Amino acid sequence: MAAKLEGLIGESVIKKNGDKVLTKSLCGKDRIVGLYFSANWCPPCRGFTPKLADFYTNFKKSEKGENLEIIFVSWDKDVDGFTEYFSSMPWLAIPYSDRDKKAKLTKKYKVGGIPRFVLLDGENGKLITTDGFSQLMEDETGKDFPWRIKPFHEMIKGKLLNGKDELIDSNELIKGKIVGLYFSAHWCPPCRHFTPELIKTYEKLKEEGKSFEVIFISSDRSSESFSQYYSCMPWFAVPFGDNRLQLLTSQYGVDGIPTLVMIDEKGSIITINGRTSILLDRNCSEFPWYPKPLDELTQNAALQLNESVCLVLFTEGEDDEIERAKELLLESATKEHQKGEDQELFFFYGGDDEFCDQVRDFTNLDDQNPLLAILDLPEQQVYVCPEKDITKDIVNNFTENYHNNKLTPRPFKASKTV
Repeated sequence: MAAKLEGLIGESVIKKNGDKVLTKSLCGKDRIVGLYFSANWCPPCRGFTPKLADFYTNFKKSEKGENLEIIFVSWDKDVDGFTEYFSSMPWLAIPYSDRDKKAKLTKKYKVGGIPRFVLLDGENGKLITTDGFSQLMEDETGKDFPWRIKPFHEMIKGKLLNGKDELIDSNELIKGKIVGLYFSAHWCPPCRHFTPELIKTYEKLKEEGKSFEVIFISSDRSSESFSQYYSCMPWFAVPFGDNRLQLLTSQYGVDGIPTLVMIDEKGSIITINGRTSILLDRNCSEFPWYPKPLDELTQNAALQLNESVCLVLFTEGEDDEIERAKELLLESATKEHQKGEDQELFFFYGGDDEFCDQVRDFTNLDDQNPLLAILDLPEQQVYVCPEKDITKDIVNNFTENYHNNKLTPRPFKASKTV
């Protein structure tokens, strides 16, 4: 964990007086490391910080006090704001001057807004939750801290509604099946637009004999709107007002709807991007949509490209060139894919799809082929490999140099997403 955390935040963090604390001293068995993304200018942050400070102070007084440390990741607009705000906190911080670390952590944990409280396992560095904020608001004494995700079959245990207002035992229903948790609401226009698409997919998979069920997790504001919306759905639902609604929403970090979380037969997450998968695979040929280590750069990749750092090997698009590109990328792509939640790079090969030209134009890339590049659209920058004869070793070295911060990016002028 020490090496992993050091790679994220550096070899040390600081106390309020400026003294350094070695990152490795925060790691170990039973240790929990919290990353607190916050800012002085943010009213919700200033409202949450005292609650977090009370929890932290009380925890530190307990017999397990040494097992928790929090690190402030500042979103302040200037060093004065950071200094003033940090002075009110009893924990540690990443120095304000280290903006690269702030950007890296923000990107890794997909922090789109603040306050955000991310918890990591201090022994292995694995993510525990990105929603410590909601967890603490609902559990102010920390009875269930550190709020590790519960087994799916435990969370869903209980009765579910079917379309006839009958109650069905959940675990009997989902035993041995792929499950889609559909977080949605009648008041949400994108939800009402996606629901018919999901119905088509559901019915198609049922006709093909697939072991698949969908469970509606409602965010409706009244039982009437819930009933009206659910009446058009052919699957099952957690009853309106049931405690499991908030539990599942929180445990799976759902902060926007519609969201379709795909769960395998053993209760493990397949993908939290089931909605996008369905829209891009209307024939359901890739059901249940396990993430792949390597894919073609087409319009289907736009969402991934806009949200993540992506390595692309552009080609002329001839069949032999595409096969060669797959061969060159597969080893590095598979290695990266096996990192699971720690995956930082997503791999694509570019052929003759028009979308490749759009991406080149958008990022101001040359027309050279083959061309190996790492595209960082969230940061509006690109890393270009200077080599013209691409080999597996070049791909591997380019990837490793990116991870070791040995590459120099160049910005590209862009004001919108692809």
